[in-house]
Amino acid sequence: MSLLPILRYPDQRLAKKAQAVAVVDEKIRRLVADMAETMYEAPGIGLAATQVDVHLQVVVIDISEDKNELRVFINPKIEEAEGSCEGEEGCLSVPGVYETVTRAERVTVRFQDLDGKEQVLKAEGLLAVCIQHETDHLNGKLFVQYLSQLKQSRIKAKLAKKARITA
Repeated sequence: MSLLPILRYPDQRLAKKAQAVAVVDEKIRRLVADMAETMYEAPGIGLAATQVDVHLQVVVIDISEDKNELRVFINPKIEEAEGSCEGEEGCLSVPGVYETVTRAERVTVRFQDLDGKEQVLKAEGLLAVCIQHETDHLNGKLFVQYLSQLKQSRIKAKLAKKARITA
């Protein structure tokens, strides 16, 4: 396994739509293992392949306290979204920024697992929010795009300043 570099907002590659995975093979399983290691090391609770500059529909999520309940979603499609909840979100591609976003409270997602088998999951709460956040990445959308233009401009300026300081 190896750590993968995470793209940072406003990198234009984050806006690229991910392609469906045709076959769940050893290459995809290696990608999932590398993404999981990268997510845990960051540390985060979710990571989409788009964030590591691989434009395939692959997501890893682990919202457990002990970081021992890795969930893998290949070709995820949200089929139903119900209710509404507001919560603070952050993103590994937008480090140090946390903002309130409104999402569906419950979702039903259809996806393939690591064996390529189709699965359907009904999720709520934090898991539902993570699924929406990460599938947005696969569609080229970041959580900051739910915010006002003013907030987006401030976030870009803050990250640009931080990049200059650490360069």
